[in-house]
Amino acid sequence: MFEKLEEVERRYETLSHLLGQPEFLTKQDEFQRAAKEYAELGKVVDLYRRLKRLGEEIKGSEHLLDDEEDEEMKRLAKEELHRLTQEKERVEGELKTALLPKDPNDEKNILLEIRAGTGGEEAGLFAGDLFRMYSKFAEKQGWRLEILSRHFTGVGGFKEIIASIEGKGAYSRLKFESGVHRVQRVPITESQGRIHTSTVTVAILPEAEEVDVQIDPNDLRIDIFRSSGPGGQSVNTTDSAVRITHLPTGMVVSCQDEKSQHKNKAKALKILRARLMDKAQQEKEMEISEKRRNQVGSGERSERIRTYNFPQGRVTDHRIGLTLYRLESILEGELDEIITALTTHYQAEALKGELEQSKQQGSG
Repeated sequence: MFEKLEEVERRYETLSHLLGQPEFLTKQDEFQRAAKEYAELGKVVDLYRRLKRLGEEIKGSEHLLDDEEDEEMKRLAKEELHRLTQEKERVEGELKTALLPKDPNDEKNILLEIRAGTGGEEAGLFAGDLFRMYSKFAEKQGWRLEILSRHFTGVGGFKEIIASIEGKGAYSRLKFESGVHRVQRVPITESQGRIHTSTVTVAILPEAEEVDVQIDPNDLRIDIFRSSGPGGQSVNTTDSAVRITHLPTGMVVSCQDEKSQHKNKAKALKILRARLMDKAQQEKEMEISEKRRNQVGSGERSERIRTYNFPQGRVTDHRIGLTLYRLESILEGELDEIITALTTHYQAEALKGELEQSKQQGSG
């Protein structure tokens, strides 16, 4: 690790010198890339320098402990040594995490896709509850949410709802929400008061820019039709709804919320780009290593990741064994405790994977 840190510090100093050159300011693209890298390396270098200072302070305390004869001074030196050792362990832990490979999508905006699974109308209603939960969370973060597409059920729930969420770190905060969410409660349609179990699937996709995914217009079939609302009644009097079929993959996206055909088309293309990028990334990860995919957590949509139990007021995340008895506040968007616990868990798993890989390389 220390060889890598020395390398990072040298690169940081090189960038510092480069950014201070007046002629470099004229090369805007290179300057911005270098400034971004400099800022990213800054945290690692600060921690590394703090670690080196702690190492020197620990040596000083050890020498004092060995040389000092006064018992009171020895006691103080021992306390200081204990404090410094604990601080060193904390900084080392932060450094290991900071050195983990960064997910290139972490700073991206996202597409949130929620679909009713098993459970009929009750699943549709819970899809609406989850959408409200994520909307509240996004609002607390100061993010911007826009509905791109929605298909209602008969009693006010959603068969499917897709929204874009724009904000700093949206993907890094919500990427572990992908999967099957299970609800256990007495449905409003149940006269006998029996608890039903229903499921809803959530997918968090990083938003794909046009530069990320190139779509050949010849690969698209675009159909225009009249929008319809719950029960099939006509919403608009013009043919403004858009259905796009990506012929090579068979993916189909339709949008009808806007009265403008162009706006519906733009939204549908946004969804299609995100799904194509997600598909390409999943295929790439499969090729790299199934083992690594499991270590870092892929957010498999087929996995049951969380249960919301209404009679007990309980939320359980099955991946990390976390149970919280405050279901109401969580459904109001208070997700920070769950998200922080998941992030810490997957960082630890990724770190374990990196250490195992280093050992294998060392023994090889």
